[in-house]
Amino acid sequence: MYYAEDKRRKNIYEVVSVVKLLSLLVCGIAFFDSDIWIEKSLNIFNMVNSITLVLFSIVLLLIYKAWSFSVARDRFDEKITRKDIVEIAFYIGIFLFLIFITGSHKSQYKFIYLFTIITATIQFGKMFGLSIAFLCSGIILTIDYFASPSGIVNNYFQSDLVLVGVFILTAWLIGYYANLEKGYREYLINLANKDELTGLYNHRYFHESIRYNFNMAKKSNKAISLMLIDIDYFKYYNDLYGHTAGDLVLKEIGELLLAKGRECDIVARYGGEEFTILMPDTDEEEAVLIGEKVREAVQNKYFSGEESLPNGKLTVSVGVSCFPGKSQSIKELINSADDALYRAKFLSKNRVESYVSILDELKNDIEDEHIDLISSIKTLISVINAKDRYTYSHTMRVVMYCQLLGDKLGISDQDKKTLKFGAYLHDIGKIEIPKEVLNKRMKLTDSEWNTIKQHPANGTEIIKSVHSLENIIPLILYHHERYDGSGYPHNLKGENIPFLARVLTVADSFDAMTSNRPYNTSKTIDESIVELERCKGIQFDPLIVDAFIEVLKSNEAQLGL
Repeated sequence: MYYAEDKRRKNIYEVVSVVKLLSLLVCGIAFFDSDIWIEKSLNIFNMVNSITLVLFSIVLLLIYKAWSFSVARDRFDEKITRKDIVEIAFYIGIFLFLIFITGSHKSQYKFIYLFTIITATIQFGKMFGLSIAFLCSGIILTIDYFASPSGIVNNYFQSDLVLVGVFILTAWLIGYYANLEKGYREYLINLANKDELTGLYNHRYFHESIRYNFNMAKKSNKAISLMLIDIDYFKYYNDLYGHTAGDLVLKEIGELLLAKGRECDIVARYGGEEFTILMPDTDEEEAVLIGEKVREAVQNKYFSGEESLPNGKLTVSVGVSCFPGKSQSIKELINSADDALYRAKFLSKNRVESYVSILDELKNDIEDEHIDLISSIKTLISVINAKDRYTYSHTMRVVMYCQLLGDKLGISDQDKKTLKFGAYLHDIGKIEIPKEVLNKRMKLTDSEWNTIKQHPANGTEIIKSVHSLENIIPLILYHHERYDGSGYPHNLKGENIPFLARVLTVADSFDAMTSNRPYNTSKTIDESIVELERCKGIQFDPLIVDAFIEVLKSNEAQLGL
């Protein structure tokens, strides 16, 4: 829509420019037809006349350039500004001067005001065009009035009345058509861009607007923030009261978001129970404050039947990210906001989370000489995410599971940090695996499976030169070892597998079980718990499995399980 509207505005301004150019040509004809020019042109080779011609040509060129510059307006800026008023007044004055030098009330160039009336009406609508038409009509009739000797009727007055009628009729007809076109265009735009249920912008419009606004922010070196909002326990609410009640909640929350958003914000329904607010020229701190206002507004509003929800209230979780602070591309902006939303829902719901990069945290714990390598690792992870659509969300979920499991096991703060970083980097070796293998839907061949099994070793090769990450290497290398010794790459058994690697294995495997993957359909939570129990002592450390199942059950509502 943005680009189509820009093209439309460009076409309109091209028409306006042509009309203005024609008016300049008429100005030139009128000037050369005037008594002033005739008197000065008795000797065509006179140097003064030549200079006059050159100067007038320059004046016409400057006027056209000024008009062309005025055409380069901001997108959708159809409001009348002081600059527009000054510009129109200036050209009305120029035309008045030309009328005076070509005979005043006898001038045959009074129609030149039509050009101003046409351009003003096309640009600013019927009411403004009619105002200019009445102004120009008043100027012409005033000239007739003062040009008439006392008590004598001006013979030109009657024809000027017809011209005045043409002025007003032209403004009305063009303005009427412009208003019809605008109304029909807005109707079609609403059909194409608005969500029928909530009245907010839809998913398609959101993606178009984020492309446009992101590029504008990049060019102008300004910040842009993105907020993703998800209704907590909405599926639970729908199951209790039905989709009609759920639709009413969606509509009411949509109205709240519009009320709390600013005029410059783009509020859209992202899909299902998810909403988004795109905030141009807004940094992360301001976006978080707006997110808190949204969260509080939803929390403080009563929704019918909300008392039956797990926390007794219908609430929302909010994730916030920004450019350029937390992302460098549109995809990174959306993914990082989604990651922040996932953290908000995962941790406790009914909260606002801004995006925090685990690798950015990691930079605080390594030597300065390895900072560039960490940046390179971040790039590699982005490449992996692009190759394997499953990996990104899987990694973040595994990090969350490891954090909860680490708290349950009572491990030290240093081990918690090591576990978190190891969980984040455990699949980094997938950079070496072809995209077609990662996303293959059919059963892998032996050769492809052997390629997959190389990713732990590949991962350790990538980070082994960073001495500060040495304690993470065992987690990356051994997270596919099995408790009975049948895993890979070194067939370690039991407690010979490092403890944190055993913790990571449980979290990683559980998420793999509960997620749709190219070669496997997801299990339910209950089915996955049964599988964890079955594989105790075979694939997993029994004590860690028991602790993890307790975590799942104690956080069942929190995790949405």
